[in-house]
Amino acid sequence: MTSPDRIKRSVEDWKRLLSSEQYRIARCGETERAFTGKYWNNKASGMYHCICCGTPLFSSTTKFESGTGWPSFWDGVNPEAIITKQDTTHGMVRTEITCARCDSHLGHVFSDGPAPTGQRYCVNSASLDFKAT
Repeated sequence: MTSPDRIKRSVEDWKRLLSSEQYRIARCGETERAFTGKYWNNKASGMYHCICCGTPLFSSTTKFESGTGWPSFWDGVNPEAIITKQDTTHGMVRTEITCARCDSHLGHVFSDGPAPTGQRYCVNSASLDFKAT
C-alpha cells in the first residue's frame, strides 16, 4: 500500500509513544510469549487496530481460538492494510505480517486456519489496540 498518510517516526519518538514491550515487538519484530498477551483470550466484540498508527486491522468476527496462545484471525479487515514478506529468522521460513501504514511488526500468517480463508493470522497482543463495539 502506497499511501500519502504513511507514518514515519524516529526511534526516539516510537520509544516515547510506546511501552517498552510494545516497542520491542511492534518496532523490533520480537514476539511475546504465548498465553501472556492481553488479547489472546479476548472474546469481546470490536475492532483490533495497529498500536502504532491506529489503522483498523482485524475484526472480532474473524477471531478464532487457535490454541496457540496468541490472538488469531482468519482474515484482516482490509487486504491493503497488511503487508506480507518472507521471514527466515530463527531457522524457519515464515510469512511475516506488518502494518502497511507504519511498518509495525504484527506477527505471522500461516496456511492452517479455518474456512473460509484457511489462513491463521497469528498476532502479538502488544501490536494491537482493541476497541470494543
